[in-house]
Amino acid sequence: MDNKPAPSNFIKNIIIDDLKSGKHQQIITRFPPEPNGYLHIGHAKSITLNFELADEFNGKTNLRFDDTNPVKEDTEYVESIIEDVKWLGFEWEELFFASDYFDEMYNRAVLLVKKGKAYVCDLTAEEVKKYRGTLTETGMTSPYRNRSVEENLDLFDRMRKGEFKDGERTLRAKIDMNSPNINMRDPVIYRIAHATHHNTGDKWCIYPMYDYAHPIEDAIEDITHSICTLEFEDHRPLYDWVIKECEMKSQPRQIEFARLNVTNTVMSKRKLKILVDEKVVDGWDDPRMPTIAGLRRRGFTPEAIKSFCREIGVAKTNSTVDYQMLEHFIREDLKLKTPRTMAVLKPLKVIITNYPQNQTEMLEVETNSDAPGMGSHQMPFSREIYIEQEDFMENPAKKYHRLFPGNEVRLKHAYFILCNEVIKDDLGNV
Repeated sequence: MDNKPAPSNFIKNIIIDDLKSGKHQQIITRFPPEPNGYLHIGHAKSITLNFELADEFNGKTNLRFDDTNPVKEDTEYVESIIEDVKWLGFEWEELFFASDYFDEMYNRAVLLVKKGKAYVCDLTAEEVKKYRGTLTETGMTSPYRNRSVEENLDLFDRMRKGEFKDGERTLRAKIDMNSPNINMRDPVIYRIAHATHHNTGDKWCIYPMYDYAHPIEDAIEDITHSICTLEFEDHRPLYDWVIKECEMKSQPRQIEFARLNVTNTVMSKRKLKILVDEKVVDGWDDPRMPTIAGLRRRGFTPEAIKSFCREIGVAKTNSTVDYQMLEHFIREDLKLKTPRTMAVLKPLKVIITNYPQNQTEMLEVETNSDAPGMGSHQMPFSREIYIEQEDFMENPAKKYHRLFPGNEVRLKHAYFILCNEVIKDDLGNV
């Protein structure tokens, strides 16, 4: 029996404490992909974590599409994500779109303006970046920061009506331009984008930014534990600010964990999309791609991928996992499910001189020695057979235990043979 300690999962301990204290009666998690590409192995870790944590504690998990950017999103990606989650064997409680909440998000933004917590800014994207400052320099106040509530309400309403061009104005949260956390320096929470949305069509021409939309989505769905990757740790104060200032009834908690990094593997949808667009690969499901669709086409099973995700555990420190570990789990899974098949890749002919000519014997071979229930099959054996070239050495090294002149070995599933002659061609090849 395997006595190896269970993989770490600090989030599980947080949930246990929350349930014991009575903070939550039921656990609700979510998997919130943006439909701007196909899911990859990194997303599989998040899917497995969210669904299995909720399942372990009799909770539920929602599938939510964070579709707040109409420029990059497409129904093709929505359909592929749904297929991948189902293929992995998970069932969500509810399926939502962030765009389902656009009215609610807009109303909450109006509330922020009325409270003096948000303002319409005319700075360009480049100017906003410049005014934001750096890690060592505080930010500069926008000249539009002190607009009146009435003016901000009017401008924001006109933004919604489509009176301004893309990038001409934004709505920014009014927080603290001197904050040591750059994310808190009056972040943009709405921008103008005259683009057709895959779900809402042309109803909207202003769209919420991720850092504003995400906490509201979580609160509306009564998410208890909003699990995300480590790069969002510095965004948590803004997450909490939005929940508080938008006066959301529910109080979800954001928890960050280390994202999955795999050796020699690109884990960026943006970079993977370049490979697809430039036809370097045969689509998102190319077997060379680390997408779930690509792994599926390559022959990986849902069980292998989920076992891999469980084994690497959940930590607060980024690390890199060897790709061979993923391959290990597909071998472990398939060895109990599939028949064993042998192939000789670099054949070397062997003539068994004392075996009758023109005779073929059918040997009974166990189909899978690790799964006796699969039964057996027949394998032909005759005077002429083939072995791998590397299984023979004319001048063997020390401790070489395969076939060489004068040495006897046993053929798998068959007989012992003794090498008593080596025949070469005109070039000296055996």
